[in-house]
Amino acid sequence: MTRSDLVNLLSERFTQLTQRDTEFAVKTILDAMSDALARGHRIEIRGFGSFSVNRRPPRKGRNPRSGEQVLIPEKRVPHFKPGKALREAVDVPVACAPLHGNSSL
Repeated sequence: MTRSDLVNLLSERFTQLTQRDTEFAVKTILDAMSDALARGHRIEIRGFGSFSVNRRPPRKGRNPRSGEQVLIPEKRVPHFKPGKALREAVDVPVACAPLHGNSSL
């Protein structure tokens, strides 16, 4: 699902909101989440999961062309851990789950 798919789904479900209002709401929520993670905060959405920032320590790597060792600096990367309800919803047996996309599987 893309951002525009989400906006369309929400605007269809909540007909009192215009497409523009729905788009603004989705953008505002995603921007707030991005800002919180950039500041190092943790985001928890009950029943869905939690977002946090993990630290990757500096390490040595190799340049694939020259074989020369390169120091890769420390990085902070976003991390998502699904909640129990989401894990259970995704782990539905294949025979019960509706097919999306390619139905030839």
